[in-house]
Parts: sequence; C-alpha cells; structure tokens
Amino acid sequence: MNYEFSNRISSLQPSAIREILKATADPSIIPLAAGNPAPDAFPVEEVQSIAADILDTRPIDALQYGVSEGYTPLRNTVSKWMKQREDIGREFDDLIIVSGATQVMDLTTKVLCNEGDTVICEEPSFIGSLNCFRSYGCKLKGIPVEADGMNIDALEKALKETDNAKFIYTIPNFQNPSGATMSFEKRKRLYALAKQYGVMILEDNPYGDLRVEGDKIPTIKSMDNDGIVIYAGSFSKILSPGLRVAYCIAPKEVLAKMTVGKQAADVHTPCLNQMIVDEWFKKYDVEAHISKIQNIYRKKLNLMCECIDRELGDFVEYVKPQGGLFIWCRLPDSVDMLEFVKKAVDKKVAVVPGNAFLMNDTDSTQYIRLNFSTPSDEAIVKGIKALGEVAGEYK
Repeated sequence: MNYEFSNRISSLQPSAIREILKATADPSIIPLAAGNPAPDAFPVEEVQSIAADILDTRPIDALQYGVSEGYTPLRNTVSKWMKQREDIGREFDDLIIVSGATQVMDLTTKVLCNEGDTVICEEPSFIGSLNCFRSYGCKLKGIPVEADGMNIDALEKALKETDNAKFIYTIPNFQNPSGATMSFEKRKRLYALAKQYGVMILEDNPYGDLRVEGDKIPTIKSMDNDGIVIYAGSFSKILSPGLRVAYCIAPKEVLAKMTVGKQAADVHTPCLNQMIVDEWFKKYDVEAHISKIQNIYRKKLNLMCECIDRELGDFVEYVKPQGGLFIWCRLPDSVDMLEFVKKAVDKKVAVVPGNAFLMNDTDSTQYIRLNFSTPSDEAIVKGIKALGEVAGEYK
C-alpha cells in the first residue's frame, strides 16, 4: 500500500538529536549528545517512598481519571511556589499541569496560530520546539542569539517587517543549545517590543534552576502586567524527566483554550505522576535538592571546560555558560562540521551537529553542542580527549 501522509507531518524529519542518541544505546559510545539529568541528580529513594505510600493509601485517586487542568493540590502548590520564588502569577493568570514542557509549545501553537503564521524564534533554538511549530504549518523567523541573549535590534526589525507574527519564543536562561543567558536589559526590551507590536511571548524556562554561577535574573513573566507572556516550567530537570510533569502559567482566557486543546491530545497528565510531584514538595526540602544538583552540575561543567581547554585549546571557541546542561562550541571555518561529527562517532563519541538547531537545518554552521550532565566524569575526560584527537587530524 502507498501511504499518504498529511502535509503537516510529511515535511518533518526525525530529530537529529534523537537519531544520534540511538547510537548511544551502544554502551561504548560516550554520550556528549544527550541532555539527560545526571544519574546522581535523581531523588530515587524519595520517589520510591512517595509512590509506595500513594499506592498504599490512595490507589484509586492515583489510578482514576483526573481533570484536564491538573491535580488541584499540585496546581495550588506550584502556583504558591512560583509566586513566592519568581513573583509569577497575576490576577488574570491561571496554571495548568501538562505532560512535559514541550506540550506547552504544542498547545500555544495550537491555540494561537493558523497555518502560514509566523513564530519568531531565537536562532539557534531547541529542535523539539522548532519541530512543534513546523508541524502546525508555521513559518519560522530566526533572530540571532548573542552572548547576552537574543539580538533585540534584529527582533525589532523582524516585528516591523512581519505582519502575521503570533508569538516570540525564547529560552532566556542557559539557552538550548547556545548556553546563553538573556540580560535583564534585553528581557525588558523584549517585553516592551512584544507589547508595542501586540505579539505574545512564550517563555520556556526548563533550565532556570540549574544556575551554577552569577546572579539570578528576573523572568520575563514576572514583568507581565499586560497578559502577554505564556510561561513554561518543568520538573524534568530538577526531579525527573520520565514523570513528564510540567506546567504553564498564562492569562486565563488563553489557558481555557489550551485546556480544550489538551483534552483533544491526552485528556490529562497522569494522576500518579502529579501526586508524586505534589507529595515531594510537601515532604521534602526541594530547595536543598536544587542546591545539590547545582553542585553536581557546577563540578561537571568546570570539568568539561577544563578538558576542552586542555585537549582542544584554541581549535574551538566557546563561552562558558552560567548554568544549564550544554556548551556550544565553534569549530574553525576550515573544518567541515558534519565531517567532524562523523569522525567523532568513529572515535565512539556522540555530539550534536549545530545545524539541527537552525530554522532551516540544511543551512551550514560551524557549531556543535556538547552536554556535560549525562556522561560520567570519566566519560567527559575520555570523550573530550577523543575530540582532541579528531581535532588533531585537522592541524
């Protein structure tokens, strides 16, 4: 049979990251291409205890259908936490629990965009979000990312020239893949421009709690007195990505439509998983746990940077991030980036080619993304040494 696929899906290609990760199923491959939390960052015993107690004392609550907006106690817990911690949540806002933060990108696009509308994105940007926007037939307009975040002058030019821009997508903290953090001044300018041109902002903040250096910068959503910011938060990086529990804070009118969209997708996020997250907040010191994982990632980031400086030297250029999970490295102009990536795989090291994060992934770039959270310390040392050996072939 000849299968005919929809226009929305036929043009989409498999995630380059996921395809590369298939190679990491081989235990001999060093996974510098991943983005998983470090194994010692999981509160395994805490989750085991919580899950056992829930299934022993409230099994039907955990196994029954739930409401689409999310488990009410967890919604209240997260709302209070975000208000106290980030000053997020105005009278016009509400909160919904979703199945991973990528569902926020999906629901935002579903409720705001028609086919042919434009989403303004940082370039480079997270491939999962880009593919989500593409799947709805949206056009992508890339804005260059600088060391201190999105180029705001380029953003203003794009807003002036684009009639059907529906929202601006940004990862302001330790951006994936660049690792850049948007300055406070740029956050204020971005908000002002969005307000001026009547465009929403989708603020994706999965890495905000992974700061290991520098001072915390207020979120864009904390500036939102006009109901123009949709905020995506997640427990994937501080608790567990496998639980698939995240949340969205946005104006009530927008969230009402997102709830309808979620009902057509997965009805609700698994109740047991939501209950585990809620009990974790109530029984344990979440801030102490976040401090613990910051210490883990601070050590791993410093180790990788030391190895890069020693093994690769001036062969690559990079800006050390103040947190997050990734280092964005630029290869020399004389080096074929994709060839370098293939040679790395031959050396049993997986890295992500930078073109995967562009608006048009067929464009050329000299960048590769390295991850320091997933591999062990030993694997970081061994992996960067292998990349140094590949670099030596070009000297």
